[in-house]
Amino acid sequence: MGRVRTTVLVGAAALGLAWGLPGAVHAAAAPPQPVPAYRGAEGAKRIEGTPGSADAPLVAAGQVYADTLGPGERFYRLTLDDASSVYFSAVLQPPHGAKVAYGDGLEVEIMSKEGERCPNNPGRAGFGYDPVPLGAVAVRRLEEDAECQGAGVYFAKVTRTAAKGSAPGAWPVELLLQREPGLTAGSAPTTAPGVWPSASPTLPGSEPVARSGGTGFNDARALGSGVWRDDLRPGQTRFYRVPLDWGQQLGLSAELADARMTKPYGSAAGGLSVALYSPYRGLVEDKDISYGGKQAGLTLPKTAPVAYENRFSDADAVRGARLAGWYYIAVTLGGKVAEFTQDASPVPLTLRMDVTGGPAKGPAYKESLTAAGFGVGADERAAAQDGLTAPEAAEAAEGRSAMRVVAAAGFGTGTALLLVLGGWTLLARRGRRA
Repeated sequence: MGRVRTTVLVGAAALGLAWGLPGAVHAAAAPPQPVPAYRGAEGAKRIEGTPGSADAPLVAAGQVYADTLGPGERFYRLTLDDASSVYFSAVLQPPHGAKVAYGDGLEVEIMSKEGERCPNNPGRAGFGYDPVPLGAVAVRRLEEDAECQGAGVYFAKVTRTAAKGSAPGAWPVELLLQREPGLTAGSAPTTAPGVWPSASPTLPGSEPVARSGGTGFNDARALGSGVWRDDLRPGQTRFYRVPLDWGQQLGLSAELADARMTKPYGSAAGGLSVALYSPYRGLVEDKDISYGGKQAGLTLPKTAPVAYENRFSDADAVRGARLAGWYYIAVTLGGKVAEFTQDASPVPLTLRMDVTGGPAKGPAYKESLTAAGFGVGADERAAAQDGLTAPEAAEAAEGRSAMRVVAAAGFGTGTALLLVLGGWTLLARRGRRA
């Protein structure tokens, strides 16, 4: 976070004029700390996509890959079975301050080895006013009488689009292929849901609790229902995550407080933006508003209840709520806010969240959903309650596992000691009888 710079008030400021108004002279400030870069996944494997499919490198499910992507196309090879839906996501990570044009973005698609695009493709994501981490996903969905259902070789194509004048360099991109197991016979819904509770969310008004967000999907801070407090610098994106089980809905709002102004007024289009991503890193909903240094906020529409059959809906936001698991929230303070505020003084951010409904009984999968990286269990709920990032949650899980081993070892040692003592007692009694 940046450091608050000191102020020397002279002249009219001695008469009580407010910060930032004419008459206030500010001392030279130390340069603000740089905005933290996107934190890649631990254990990510370096890979290099190819301009064509002929020599495309293989991407395995569950392994995170790191590549770089300039404007243009890159191909990757997939080996898919005929019993799973799959999600191939790409997260583009532009450097802070890189020049992007409105409409620059990312496109991801899965295609057969014959070059036919699979249904429900491509997945697209576009930049607004700022170079923020951007996620897009392509889907191979299991369904009857559709293409791309067989086992075999497929290809994923990732395309970065950039207008003339946008930053041309190669940017880091994170790739992840996730596999959703199939359902047991006769348990798969095939139609979109009907009416569901879509009223505006009623959000809590309790005292906020400090929770600092992460830099991306890998170190997003876990949250649950409540009011949460953080700070944002111009051009910075903070990531959070919330576990949503089957049947649950999320209500969410984001508020910016007053900033410390360096000009009497200012305004940044898209100064506050919020994006909600699915457990497979696909965009569910997003919204932005202008920000002029004064109190402002926005509220996202309440999500559809998480349900398997949501994948058959015609609405993007409903389709995105098809899986139980971690849902990710990205909040950005626009870079242009720095033109009229103190960049060294973060702007206070408040998040209000309410998780309602469920948890309901989920569909019957042939394999464990949590083993595939989806679903909500005791570990996910504990991480949200304690406000842990994924690395912190992993450390906590390792600690709990170690304690169980120690406890089991202690129990075993104690049992053995009791058996030895019991044996000695029995021998002593036999000796006395003899």
